[in-house]
Amino acid sequence: MTKTVLIADDEPNILISLEYLMKREGYRVLLAHDGQEACDLIASEHPDMVLLDVMMPKKTGFEVCHAIRADETFKAMPILLLTAKGRDTDVAKGLAMGANDYMIKPFSTKELAQKVREWLESAA
Repeated sequence: MTKTVLIADDEPNILISLEYLMKREGYRVLLAHDGQEACDLIASEHPDMVLLDVMMPKKTGFEVCHAIRADETFKAMPILLLTAKGRDTDVAKGLAMGANDYMIKPFSTKELAQKVREWLESAA
Protein backbone atom coordinates (compact mmCIF):
# COMPACT_ATOMS: atom_id res chain seq x y z
CA MET A 1 0.00 0.00 0.00
CA THR A 2 1.22 3.49 -0.84
CA LYS A 3 2.46 5.49 2.14
CA THR A 4 1.09 9.00 2.71
CA VAL A 5 3.33 11.92 3.67
CA LEU A 6 1.92 15.22 4.91
CA ILE A 7 4.09 18.25 4.16
CA ALA A 8 3.34 21.40 6.17
CA ASP A 9 5.10 24.61 5.20
CA ASP A 10 3.94 28.19 4.60
CA GLU A 11 6.42 28.71 1.73
CA PRO A 12 4.73 27.76 -1.57
CA ASN A 13 8.05 27.06 -3.34
CA ILE A 14 9.11 24.61 -0.64
CA LEU A 15 5.72 22.85 -0.77
CA ILE A 16 5.99 22.49 -4.55
CA SER A 17 9.54 21.11 -4.48
CA LEU A 18 8.89 18.73 -1.58
CA GLU A 19 5.63 17.55 -3.13
CA TYR A 20 7.50 16.76 -6.35
CA LEU A 21 10.28 14.95 -4.45
CA MET A 22 7.91 12.83 -2.34
CA LYS A 23 5.71 11.93 -5.34
CA ARG A 24 8.83 10.96 -7.28
CA GLU A 25 9.72 8.65 -4.37
CA GLY A 26 6.31 7.00 -4.78
CA TYR A 27 4.41 8.52 -1.85
CA ARG A 28 0.91 9.96 -1.74
CA VAL A 29 1.28 13.60 -0.67
CA LEU A 30 -0.92 15.88 1.40
CA LEU A 31 -0.12 19.61 1.65
CA ALA A 32 -0.79 22.03 4.50
CA HIS A 33 -0.04 25.75 4.31
CA ASP A 34 -0.12 26.43 8.05
CA GLY A 35 -0.07 24.61 11.36
CA GLN A 36 -3.83 24.49 11.86
CA GLU A 37 -4.36 22.99 8.40
CA ALA A 38 -1.70 20.39 9.25
CA CYS A 39 -3.57 19.42 12.44
CA ASP A 40 -6.87 19.18 10.54
CA LEU A 41 -5.34 16.99 7.81
CA ILE A 42 -3.62 14.73 10.32
CA ALA A 43 -6.93 14.16 12.11
CA SER A 44 -8.89 13.48 8.92
CA GLU A 45 -6.32 11.70 6.73
CA HIS A 46 -4.04 9.85 9.21
CA PRO A 47 -0.82 10.21 7.15
CA ASP A 48 2.02 7.74 7.67
CA MET A 49 4.56 10.54 8.25
CA VAL A 50 4.65 14.32 8.71
CA LEU A 51 7.25 16.81 7.45
CA LEU A 52 6.77 19.99 9.49
CA ASP A 53 8.19 23.45 9.04
CA VAL A 54 8.81 25.04 12.44
CA MET A 55 7.88 28.64 11.61
CA MET A 56 4.28 28.64 10.29
CA PRO A 57 1.22 30.83 10.86
CA LYS A 58 -1.72 29.82 13.09
CA LYS A 59 0.28 27.05 14.82
CA THR A 60 4.04 26.55 14.80
CA GLY A 61 5.60 23.23 13.92
CA PHE A 62 6.43 22.83 17.61
CA GLU A 63 2.74 23.28 18.54
CA VAL A 64 1.61 20.84 15.84
CA CYS A 65 4.18 18.31 17.00
CA HIS A 66 3.02 18.65 20.60
CA ALA A 67 -0.65 18.22 19.56
CA ILE A 68 0.17 15.10 17.52
CA ARG A 69 2.02 13.50 20.42
CA ALA A 70 -0.83 14.32 22.83
CA ASP A 71 -3.15 12.05 20.79
CA GLU A 72 -2.64 8.31 21.37
CA THR A 73 -3.74 7.60 17.77
CA PHE A 74 -0.62 9.29 16.40
CA LYS A 75 2.03 8.38 18.99
CA ALA A 76 3.99 6.22 16.55
CA MET A 77 3.72 8.53 13.51
CA PRO A 78 7.20 9.74 12.46
CA ILE A 79 7.59 13.52 12.54
CA LEU A 80 10.48 15.25 10.78
CA LEU A 81 10.94 18.96 11.52
CA LEU A 82 12.29 21.15 8.72
CA THR A 83 13.59 24.56 9.66
CA ALA A 84 16.08 27.34 9.09
CA LYS A 85 16.49 27.51 12.88
CA GLY A 86 19.48 25.28 13.48
CA ARG A 87 20.61 26.32 16.93
CA ASP A 88 21.10 23.47 19.39
CA THR A 89 18.31 24.85 21.60
CA ASP A 90 15.85 24.74 18.67
CA VAL A 91 16.82 21.18 17.82
CA ALA A 92 16.46 20.17 21.47
CA LYS A 93 13.05 21.86 21.70
CA GLY A 94 11.81 20.04 18.59
CA LEU A 95 12.96 16.68 19.87
CA ALA A 96 11.48 17.42 23.32
CA MET A 97 8.12 18.18 21.67
CA GLY A 98 8.17 14.70 20.16
CA ALA A 99 9.80 15.07 16.76
CA ASN A 100 11.70 12.01 15.59
CA ASP A 101 14.22 13.91 13.51
CA TYR A 102 15.27 17.39 12.45
CA MET A 103 16.66 18.78 9.19
CA ILE A 104 18.05 22.27 8.81
CA LYS A 105 17.26 24.29 5.66
CA PRO A 106 18.76 24.29 3.16
CA PHE A 107 19.01 20.51 3.10
CA SER A 108 19.88 17.91 0.52
CA THR A 109 16.78 16.48 -1.17
CA LYS A 110 18.62 13.17 -1.46
CA GLU A 111 19.24 13.15 2.30
CA LEU A 112 15.61 14.09 3.01
CA ALA A 113 14.28 11.31 0.77
CA GLN A 114 16.60 8.85 2.54
CA LYS A 115 15.43 9.95 6.01
CA VAL A 116 11.76 9.68 5.00
CA ARG A 117 12.35 6.20 3.59
CA GLU A 118 14.16 5.09 6.76
CA TRP A 119 11.49 6.45 9.12
CA LEU A 120 8.64 4.92 7.13
CA GLU A 121 10.40 1.54 7.02
CA SER A 122 11.08 1.61 10.75
CA ALA A 123 7.47 2.59 11.51
CA ALA A 124 6.07 -0.27 9.41
